[in-house]
Amino acid sequence: MHRIGFVIFPDFQVMGFAVLTVFEVANETLGGNAYSITMLSEKGGLVRSSAGFSVDTEAFGDAEFDTVIIGAGLEVRPATSGLVDFVRHSANTARRLAAPCVGAFTLAQAGVLAGRRATTHWAFARDLQAKYPTVNVEDDRIFIIDGPVWTSAGMTAGIDLALAMVEKDHGSELARSIARKLVVHHRRAGGQSQFSSLLELEPKSDRIQKALIYANGHLKNELSVEELADVAGLSPRQFSRAFRAETGQSPAKAVENIRIEAARLLMEQGRHSMDVIADETGFADRERMRRAFVRTLGQPPQAIRRNSRA
Repeated sequence: MHRIGFVIFPDFQVMGFAVLTVFEVANETLGGNAYSITMLSEKGGLVRSSAGFSVDTEAFGDAEFDTVIIGAGLEVRPATSGLVDFVRHSANTARRLAAPCVGAFTLAQAGVLAGRRATTHWAFARDLQAKYPTVNVEDDRIFIIDGPVWTSAGMTAGIDLALAMVEKDHGSELARSIARKLVVHHRRAGGQSQFSSLLELEPKSDRIQKALIYANGHLKNELSVEELADVAGLSPRQFSRAFRAETGQSPAKAVENIRIEAARLLMEQGRHSMDVIADETGFADRERMRRAFVRTLGQPPQAIRRNSRA
């Protein structure tokens, strides 16, 4: 049985428990007890969450775990000396040490991230880098694995981190099965961006939203202004004017960004050639795709794929 120790502290954020659901469903799917979960805190007993309810915990003690996961709060607070000591101890005894969201600050304070690659919630990444300059912070990653240390972005990214752990332990088929049961996409690649082109656009009206959803699902189409305007039920001129007013971008630029995001995900998954990716995402050819990547991301597709493999 794989023993998981999940560390919480006063005012911990309950979204972190979504990570534990992945292991719970793994046990259910496997029909046994592949994982055991122990809630831990410095002194043990009831620990109050940021939502107001409390969770019973065991004190750190001398117990050892295969995986130790540091919970997160809504804000960054210095870890206590007891928590720092426990993290350092776990770094020497656990097979994996993980920290979703701002839990990375606790690992950094304990010195575990020095010289390592790490990520955290995008809103705190700059602070993490400034406070701990020896950490190689990558602020646009869903999760990062550097040796035995795992870090992830905030909120739901912890689910992707846990699914990656299950995949490493028991294979991709189990991870896919768990993802289906949790009604989420199979885990996002660690190198995937924390940002979403569709979310960044934030259209105000249902018509523009409908056109964007259509574009995202029909990337192999030309997706001209006329085609999108027809989906939205507007004239091309009305559509272009409304689209720019609501999103701050032209339809052509928005479509390019959506294509880039889709192509980048395929590159990170590593299962398709560049020619296939260019065709599937509507770029038509590799050169057109390369120019779009350099123009928007400042680097060619080959660099994205190399970084993902690394």
